[in-house]
Amino acid sequence: MPQLSITTTQNVNINFNTAQVGERLVAYLLDLLVIAAYYFVVYFLIGQLLDGSRYVNSLDQWTIMAINGVISLPVLFYSLLLESFFEGQTIGKRLIKIKVIKIDGYQAGFGDYLIRWLFRIVEVTGIMGIIGLIAMNTSKKTQRIGDMAAGTAVISLKNDVTINHTILRDIGSNYVPVYPMVIKLSDNDVRIIKETYETSYRTADFDMILRLQEKIENVTGIKSSSLNATAFVDTILKDYNYYTQNM
Repeated sequence: MPQLSITTTQNVNINFNTAQVGERLVAYLLDLLVIAAYYFVVYFLIGQLLDGSRYVNSLDQWTIMAINGVISLPVLFYSLLLESFFEGQTIGKRLIKIKVIKIDGYQAGFGDYLIRWLFRIVEVTGIMGIIGLIAMNTSKKTQRIGDMAAGTAVISLKNDVTINHTILRDIGSNYVPVYPMVIKLSDNDVRIIKETYETSYRTADFDMILRLQEKIENVTGIKSSSLNATAFVDTILKDYNYYTQNM
């Protein structure tokens, strides 16, 4: 299985298993089932509401087209909206346990999802899907063209993903700690932080890492000066390691 190997700015090595083409196809088919179910329910309800109505026969072609257009809007923006709200997952992706992330290991943003969505028109829709299949099968990271343009990849969240990161490691004699107030934490606190951080990174749950940062700040009174939540938590672990080694 192809892997997406990332070395972060904190020298944390992460190996994500990229989602296989088959997994992405199954997720896509599941999303199509969701869309089909949506159409069925909406048109069934409309049929029930208009059944026997004297206004049914008065609807002209343009009105019918407008109604169909409005009904189809959620379908048109389905992947863009769901990936934006559910951090890289549609319903199909969530069921198959795959997710969109940036190839630098961080959480993709709306702009990234928008680029991927725009490219769906030329590489996913209908017969054009052959373009996406060719791209994924020839890419080392199983990326379609939209992924390449957005700098994203689809990873597997199954349990065989590994992350090489430990709290008790040699940080070097030249290491300069950033957050002295980290000593307010106990060994048990840091153990929980470490386990939560590693689990969240392993599943690409960056929202959890952000909540972890907020929790640490509330408990210790530390105010982050790091670039992002991932960098902050990693620095907290390094600083605690530094102070406990030098106490």
